[in-house]
Amino acid sequence: MATFHDGIADTTLPDAGVVQTDVLIVGSGPAGASAALALSTLGVPNMMITKYRWTANTPRAHITNQRAMEFFRDMGIEDQVKAESTPHEMIGDTVFCTSIAGEEIGRILTWGTHPARHADYVQASPTLNCDIPQNYLEPILVKNATQRGTQTRFSSEYLSHTQDADGVAVEVLDRVSGRPYTVRAKYLIGTDGARSAVAADIDLPMEGAMDIAGSMNITFTADLEQLVGHRPSVLYWVVQPGSNIGGIGAGLVRMVRPWKEWLIVWGYDISQPAPVVDTAAATQIVRNLLGMPELEVTITGTSIWGNNEMFATRLQKGRVFCAGDAIHRHPPSNGLGSNTSVQDAYNLAWKLAAVIRGQAGEQLLETYTSERAPVARQIVTRANKSGREFGALFEALGITTAKTAEEMIERIDERKANTPAGARKREAVQAAMDLKNYEFNAHGVEMGQFYTSSAVLSDGSVKPAPARDAELYYEASTVPGSPLPHVWVGDSREKVSTLDLAPSTQFTLFTGITGSAWADVAPRVGARLGLTLGAVVIGPGQRYSDLYFDWARVREVAEDGMVLVRPDKIVAWRSQHLVDDPEEQLHRALASILSRTE
Repeated sequence: MATFHDGIADTTLPDAGVVQTDVLIVGSGPAGASAALALSTLGVPNMMITKYRWTANTPRAHITNQRAMEFFRDMGIEDQVKAESTPHEMIGDTVFCTSIAGEEIGRILTWGTHPARHADYVQASPTLNCDIPQNYLEPILVKNATQRGTQTRFSSEYLSHTQDADGVAVEVLDRVSGRPYTVRAKYLIGTDGARSAVAADIDLPMEGAMDIAGSMNITFTADLEQLVGHRPSVLYWVVQPGSNIGGIGAGLVRMVRPWKEWLIVWGYDISQPAPVVDTAAATQIVRNLLGMPELEVTITGTSIWGNNEMFATRLQKGRVFCAGDAIHRHPPSNGLGSNTSVQDAYNLAWKLAAVIRGQAGEQLLETYTSERAPVARQIVTRANKSGREFGALFEALGITTAKTAEEMIERIDERKANTPAGARKREAVQAAMDLKNYEFNAHGVEMGQFYTSSAVLSDGSVKPAPARDAELYYEASTVPGSPLPHVWVGDSREKVSTLDLAPSTQFTLFTGITGSAWADVAPRVGARLGLTLGAVVIGPGQRYSDLYFDWARVREVAEDGMVLVRPDKIVAWRSQHLVDDPEEQLHRALASILSRTE
C-alpha cells in the first residue's frame, strides 16, 4: 500500500495483489476530495485516485457559497479555507464596462454584498460566502482527507470496473510505471469530471447537450489595483467589439488574487477547430479587454473548454455512484458548480457510512438519486438561463444588430444622449441589469434545496409557499426535507449556531424544555439502532438558551415538539408536540429514514 508523509500520499506502486478498501473515489476535485474528507471524518476506509500528477493547476471554480462553507465548517477546515480566500466584502462590485480602463455601463452589488441583501446572508448562515480559486481549495481538501485516513494516489488512472453482489473490482493504471493493478471496494464513486469515464461505463441517463459553445481561458499577471481596487470584485464584464464568451457577446476579466493575478475568458466558434493562442495573441486579447494597449503583462497559461447543458436523471447503478461535474455539466454562471459538487458528496457520504456500518438498509442509497438528481437539473437549467439573460443587456444597448465595430460603439454611446431615445435606452439598461440579479444574487438557488425521498419522513405538512422570489431569496423552514435553519443559541459565555450542534457524525434532535422527554429517550433509541443520536434542549437554564428568541420563531413546532436532523443537516422528521411513548415514535421514524426493515 501507499505510505504517507505529512498527510500526503507517495506514488509507490502497491504490492502485488488486490488493494482493498470500503469506498474508492475516482477524481480529486471538489466532489471527490469532499467525499474523501467526509468519509474519513466518519471513519470509513476510502481510497481516492486521480490520473493527474497533482491537484488543479488552473483557477477554475472560485465562488464559494454558504452551503459549501457550512460543509467546510462542519469538517473543521473553515478557517483554512478563509485563510486562502478573498473575503465576502471584497467580491461583490461586479462591473460592466467597455474595458477595465474604459467607461462603465453599470455595476451590480453581487453575492449578497448589497446592504439590502447582506442581512439575508448573515441571517441564513453562521458563515459567509467567499472566493477561493479551485487550485487553492483542492489542496486543502486533499490534505485534510489524507491526514484523516484517505489513501490518496496521484498518477493513477481509472480504466474500468466490474461489480457483483458484494463489491466492485476496479482496474487502475499506475501512470508512472505503466503497470495496472486492481482495487476491490464495497462502493465506487465517480467524480471524474464532465467527461466522466465512470458515468459512461454505467451508462447514466443524461438530458441535454455537451459543447454548445466554446471558451478559452487566459491566465496572466499584472498589477491592476489602481483600476479596480476602489471597486473590488471578482468579475469585470467587458462589452466591446470582438468579445464573445460562449455566444453571449462579452469578455470576462476575473480576479484570481487581488489585484495581480487574473484570468480572462474569451469565446470561440466551437463549430470550427479549436484555436491555438500563442503568447502574442493572448497578450493582445488581454490588452484589448483591459483597454491598455501598452501594458506589460505576463501570460501564465491558456486552455480551452466547452460550455455544456447536460444533467443526469439517475446518479447511480448498483454499487457505483457519480457526483460533481459527472452528473451536472454547465457553464460557470451563478457559481454553482463546485458548490453543488460539495453538496453531492455531503449527501452521499453519510449514507454510505450508515450502510457500511450496518446502521441502514441498502435502500437508503437509492435516495441519493431521489434527492440530488432534481438539484442537478435545477442548477444546470439556472446556470444556462443566466448566461442567456445577458442578451437583455445587449438588446438594451442596441448592439445585437450592429454590423460593424464602429456601429457597436456608437450604439453603446447612445445611452448618454439627452434625448427621449437616450432616456429609453438608460431605462432598458437598468432593467437588464436588474435581471442579472438571478445570476449574481440567487440566494434561494444556493441555499434553498429541498429533498423528497424515503430518507425524509413527512409529518403531513408541505413546504410553505415562498413569500418572495424563491430563486433570489432563501426562506428557512423545518418542514422535513429542508436544511436545518441557522440561529444563534448559547449562554452568557458563548453563542453557537444550531448548525454546529448537529455535526455530520450523528443524527441530532432539537426540542424545548417541555419536550425534554424526547432528549431523555434519544440515547436509548440510538443504542437500539446502533448509532449516535444527539439531543439539544433549547431554553433558559439549559446548556443552550434561545438568546435572541430566533429558534422559537423558526422551529415551526411547539416547545414540546421536536426537529430531527440528519448528518448532512437536513431535517429528517419533526413532531409538532410531545407524543405518547416518544421512544417508540422516534425509533420508528429513524428506522424508516434509515430504510431499516425491522
